[in-house]
Amino acid sequence: MRRREGAASRRGGPPRAARALPRVRRAPILRLDRQDRSMVLTFDDGPDPRYTPAILRTLRQYDVRAMFFVCGEMAAGSPDLLREMADDGHLVGNHTWNHPLLPRLGRAAMRRQIESTCDVIEQLTGEPPAWFRAPYGAWNRNAFQLGAEYGMEPLAWTVDTLDWTEPGARAIVRRVHEGAAPGVVVLSHDAGGDRSGSVDALRTYLPDLLASGYRITVPNRYMS
Repeated sequence: MRRREGAASRRGGPPRAARALPRVRRAPILRLDRQDRSMVLTFDDGPDPRYTPAILRTLRQYDVRAMFFVCGEMAAGSPDLLREMADDGHLVGNHTWNHPLLPRLGRAAMRRQIESTCDVIEQLTGEPPAWFRAPYGAWNRNAFQLGAEYGMEPLAWTVDTLDWTEPGARAIVRRVHEGAAPGVVVLSHDAGGDRSGSVDALRTYLPDLLASGYRITVPNRYMS
């Protein structure tokens, strides 16, 4: 069983107090209950040294924060990228160790997928993840229960850019523009295939959203 008490930061310092555990949900959060023109950008499956650095540079250029749902094996293979995400103020979420279809796993195997990724994230960033996303958006009762047990809220998405089909940057930009609205959570990917279209699309739709008055933000701990 993974330790629940606070661990010392990777930069040193006293242990943190244990976090209050969220309630066990029956469905993932699809969008944030925001009245202002805020949107959330999320990137799954990385970090990938071929694409993640360019995404981080674009986000840094416009001084915005995003969420990265990382796979543990990818994070372990690119520790500097994970630290760069955290140092830039992005939220690093748990996307399991190697992206299995969770409903096909027993509870013990699912626990290993979640726990090992939590451990890698905390070891590399100094903070345990507060958010969890099931691969393929395939949730079940065990996934909700274990995510909550490890202190994470389940986040899905409102707008799927379908960039995993590699449709090209123009199609991705169009889907983001069509889906833009307050509280929307946008799903993109920085790994898992050829993500050059995702990289190029971000360079277009991010300044477009900002110019239209949208604020790109990351959620605080979701308590409702």
